Amino acid sequence: MNKLAAIILTYNESDNIMDCIESARFADLIVIFDSFSADDTVEKARSAGAKVIQHPFENYAAQRNAALAAVQAWANWVLFVDADERVTPELAKEARQAIESPEIVGWRIPRHNYIFGKLTRATGWYPDYQTRLLKVGAAHYDPERKVHEVVILAGAEGVLKEHLIHYNYRDVAQFLQKQRKYAAYDAGILYHQGIHPKLRNYILQPGRHFWWRFVTLKGYRDGLHGLRLSLLMSWYELRKYTILRKLWQKSP
Repeated sequence: MNKLAAIILTYNESDNIMDCIESARFADLIVIFDSFSADDTVEKARSAGAKVIQHPFENYAAQRNAALAAVQAWANWVLFVDADERVTPELAKEARQAIESPEIVGWRIPRHNYIFGKLTRATGWYPDYQTRLLKVGAAHYDPERKVHEVVILAGAEGVLKEHLIHYNYRDVAQFLQKQRKYAAYDAGILYHQGIHPKLRNYILQPGRHFWWRFVTLKGYRDGLHGLRLSLLMSWYELRKYTILRKLWQKSP
């Protein structure tokens, strides 16, 4: 029979860790892959019976690859669950059935995202498929994609029907903090690709991004919530090109 490990990457996740572990009890092994948390995440995880492995954080792709390598002696399938995610009983049952399929080495899972406490059904946050159920030895993360990781599979991929629950962005402050980081990261990619910002980028790119979120991805279905998210994401598209301009100004 296949052995399934649930892997939870953590850093200072005291508020989330116990509920996340409880949702993953269906797995044969729960592994907390921790980046040397400064709070009581590790103590809580151990008290809940999870196996704790601490590993220095380089980037998300490297951390997930290290976690895959760490569990290969104990499990032949893994389910990556973020600390702010929850596995529903329905997903747990479906995942158990899915790993018995001999043809598939990775499964995509849809997510329900709660942003500012509201279930977001459009605006680019649904169905938000994540390839998280992986056969050990047949999957790894692209080391070049250090954020918004990409899984590379040595075989076929399937799609599950049941959802992960993602409590994404507690409030606007957390949203803005993360988007600042993502904007800087994306600007750095453009810079290393040799792309120079043009005047039209500061107008057209934010406008296109807003249209894409609110109209193409049907953000209007989320009402004022979708409008706010579309405007915020448009603003960070502008910020990305502003950061890119500053990078070129500092370039020797």
